[in-house]
Amino acid sequence: MTRFPSRMSLLLLAVVVSAIAVIYTKHEGRKLFVELQALADERDAMDVEWGQLQLEQSTLTMHGQVERAARERLGMINLTAANTMIVKP
Repeated sequence: MTRFPSRMSLLLLAVVVSAIAVIYTKHEGRKLFVELQALADERDAMDVEWGQLQLEQSTLTMHGQVERAARERLGMINLTAANTMIVKP
């Protein structure tokens, strides 16, 4: 009769330990999922910033090309006070 309670207590201990292990792994999985979501959000924000920087770079490059073409092909110069003439009607 003494073997039955010791087996029962051993099985109960095994059940409790496995239940705690399940709870712990579930909690860790949720923490990792939250971290994954945060990293995905950060990645998306960086992708947006990268796109904006590429657009800005292409805009600045285009402006430089237009300015260079205006100087070389059309002979245009920067406007200064010395070469400005105001015409009144």
